[in-house]
Amino acid sequence: MIPMPRHRLAAAVQLSMLLALPAAANAQTAASEPEARTLDTVQVTGSRIRKAEMETAVPVQVLSREDIDRSGFTSVADIVQNLTASGAALNTKFNSSGNFGFPPDGGGVGAGAATVDLRHLGAKRVLVLVDGIRWVNESSGSGVGSAVDLNTIPLALIDRIEVLEDGASSIYGSDAIAGVVNIITKREADGGSLDLHYGEYDDLGGQTWGADLGWGGGTERAQWFLGASYYKQREIASSKFANAAVPVPGTGLSNGSSATPSGRFIFEDPTTGETVDLTPNAGATSPVYDSTQTGCTRTDDFHCFGTADRYNFAPNNLLLTPSERKSVFGQVRFEFTPQMSAYARVLYNERTSSNQAAPEPIFLGTDAGVYNPYAESTLTISALNPFNPFGFDLTTEGDSPNLFLLARRPVEGGPRRYTQDVNTWYAAGGLEGTFQVGVRTWNWDVNLVRSQSRAEQTNTGSYNIRRINEALGDPAVCATIAGCVPLDLFGGPGTITPQMLAFIQPVVRDESRNALTLASANVTGDLFEMWAGPLSFAAGYEYRKYEGSYTPDPITVAGEYNGVPSGITRGEYDVNEAYAEFSVPLMRDGAFGEMLDLSIAGRYSDYSTFGGETTGKVGLRWQPVDEILFRMSYAEGFRAPSIGELYGTLSRFDATLVDPCSGAAVPSPACAADGVPPGYTQTNSQISVVTSGNANLQPEHSRSLMIGSVWSPSFADEVSWSDRLDLGVTFYRHHITDAIQAPDAQAILERCIATRDPFSCDSYDRSDRGQIIRFDDILANLGTIKTDGWDFTAAWTLPERDWGRLRFDAKTTWVTRYELANETGALEPRRPGVEVNNSAIPEWSGTLVTDWTRGPWSLAWTVRYIDSLVESCGGANGFPICDDSDNDVNGLGATTYHDLQLSWRNTAWLDGVRVSLGVNNLTGKEPPVCLSCSLNGYDASTYDLPGRFLYARLGIDF
Repeated sequence: MIPMPRHRLAAAVQLSMLLALPAAANAQTAASEPEARTLDTVQVTGSRIRKAEMETAVPVQVLSREDIDRSGFTSVADIVQNLTASGAALNTKFNSSGNFGFPPDGGGVGAGAATVDLRHLGAKRVLVLVDGIRWVNESSGSGVGSAVDLNTIPLALIDRIEVLEDGASSIYGSDAIAGVVNIITKREADGGSLDLHYGEYDDLGGQTWGADLGWGGGTERAQWFLGASYYKQREIASSKFANAAVPVPGTGLSNGSSATPSGRFIFEDPTTGETVDLTPNAGATSPVYDSTQTGCTRTDDFHCFGTADRYNFAPNNLLLTPSERKSVFGQVRFEFTPQMSAYARVLYNERTSSNQAAPEPIFLGTDAGVYNPYAESTLTISALNPFNPFGFDLTTEGDSPNLFLLARRPVEGGPRRYTQDVNTWYAAGGLEGTFQVGVRTWNWDVNLVRSQSRAEQTNTGSYNIRRINEALGDPAVCATIAGCVPLDLFGGPGTITPQMLAFIQPVVRDESRNALTLASANVTGDLFEMWAGPLSFAAGYEYRKYEGSYTPDPITVAGEYNGVPSGITRGEYDVNEAYAEFSVPLMRDGAFGEMLDLSIAGRYSDYSTFGGETTGKVGLRWQPVDEILFRMSYAEGFRAPSIGELYGTLSRFDATLVDPCSGAAVPSPACAADGVPPGYTQTNSQISVVTSGNANLQPEHSRSLMIGSVWSPSFADEVSWSDRLDLGVTFYRHHITDAIQAPDAQAILERCIATRDPFSCDSYDRSDRGQIIRFDDILANLGTIKTDGWDFTAAWTLPERDWGRLRFDAKTTWVTRYELANETGALEPRRPGVEVNNSAIPEWSGTLVTDWTRGPWSLAWTVRYIDSLVESCGGANGFPICDDSDNDVNGLGATTYHDLQLSWRNTAWLDGVRVSLGVNNLTGKEPPVCLSCSLNGYDASTYDLPGRFLYARLGIDF
């Protein structure tokens, strides 16, 4: 029984399948067939049908090995993240641990990983394939990831990269909403090769070096390729870049932390009934508190806390994270007969990486907002504690708590350091071959894959909040606990002794795992001859099983971790899928041109988590004359919720939020209705936000449209001024409904104050003092995303002259719309030309490659352009950095990077020698200052590090 399709397009696709399959049998009894003509056929990303034509109904950008080498980059992620269609994605410039915590999607922070985003739709909406087969998702060390870590795929094994920027769920299944990145590996080689590379930033350091070794060969029936790769990248401290050495450039200490090495203490003095906000004077080692001295003019060892007392945490962070990767891989193919062969492919990859954050803050009190009873509701700092200078209990217990906030940053314990050890293995094998159906040749393949990625993250520099609670309590009770000594949080830096640290500072170990099991079978060929050519098809079946888990340290599960609490995540699901694809020739050399083809595809997916899903796709390819091609495609797509999104348990991340009610002597009516008292000031810019997966999530759905053309004018072929000229334009549109997301916390806060929207206002609570003490941000199918734009391409090759050959290759993307609607239908602030929270959408971005070759020499000059952006100042328009105070925005100017590479080849030495010298960011351009970006004062997903990156490469074939 054929399952009922969800959409009309899917129903039409399914009907075409039923009509076409009997025709396949009838084709074998045809009275006569034209004489078969053998053509080389290939399978291009975006279609399962093997064809002789490379240009299909959808545009595919192919990055050759030459393009990869010319870029100067040393990782797959760096290459694809610099495509004009790429959006914000994780890379090693993100120091992504510490307060990042656990994002709402349950995938963890992916520390040390690198991903790819297409069309600004998110990395989890891009499908990554290796040789046309899915790759295992990342293990992040702090969650169950839903995107592929491209650092698990060494650059040395890659022959080319094919990028499809169109929806392809009907061809490949879930996740292919924004597009597909298909990494094609080297299958064979004749002899060995050794590639060495070294590079560093001229003013910052950050040395990188590595070596790639490959060897391959073959016989009449077998081919093999083996390789090993090593890569090392040193860290760069944030203190080496001026804009990264402050919390937010241009705002002084206003965005610094209230958790300082000296400590901040907000409490009600029971002897006077007055609430004070104090910090020790500089140099006070044994502060004396005088209860008769209140206000901001004091004669004791304390003064009232102010902006100048805030802590600059930024220099402790990293501008570039260290990473070391080791890989071994191999591939072998054996031909049993001319009609059948087998292959096996294996890879093992190890990564060791680190992230670093400032010494971990300790927040205690009813306003702490960290969702931990040890810190907020069951804490008493005893008057008997020998280090308590106030002479009375400071407590959060009972009906009359008097401790509102104690914020101390124990610099004695050193910075937080997160080290990831990630092991990924991949094994695939299969059979492929051909068979005859009448006089027609059909291709088939069957494949088996098993792969796993496992990460262990070790965290030093954090604290056990339960032990802090015990060490601050009654010394007599502390004495009964093994290792407990009274803790001093009041005396300023240097007063926390090694004995105190030994009791409260653990080593935290977390583990994450993702595994993929896959089996597939495919067949493709020509069914029968039509009036305009053969009707081609592809059909197949695929089974996949996903398994994932995240196991945090036992103290985290028990709620004793002072950092980000989380529970255990564990889940699995499987899917059975069947698809069919047809290429229907409608016209050849007819009244409307030379060629008109229709492509149609459909896929049915049966998930163990939510049931069935049917998607379809239709495309047209029209060539009116030799030199012009028009193409169009319309696709339905979906993305299944991931393990982290489904089964992620309650966890937390610390968001940097600006409370719109803070700072007013008299709150506005909206703020007063929200529970804000007069004189309220936001205590801390970082607000803890609770997140969680949702087992009731349903898949996202998408509709994608692409319309474009390619023109290769004949007047530019092999003439005095041109060898070849290719011009292309493509319009794209993606519309996603039921998008799985958690609302932006800042937007929730602002929407509640602006509109008193019930959903937004119910998402958080305030204390009696106005401080935000609860903020929930749970995943749901509540978003709608609409984006469209244009891609422009131009490639021009000049005839070869005595001075060499010159080639130009230009690509430009223009984003005309990006709308993200929240659960109320209102638009979120993210849109073209705007920077929001480490995620920019430039209206225009482009690259121009100028390539000159003459004999063994080549010179490549690449220009990369990023359009100007603006970002909200969040009400901080009093700062000089907010140059447009009327509109409360900060402008990020347009940025242009210049990359230069000079190469020389000599085939007379050994089997070939290659030498390359290059510099990326030749002019040393600094990234524009960003206020809303989490760390280092700029958007690391959009811009390069400041300064020039110089590199040298040596390749030897033998």
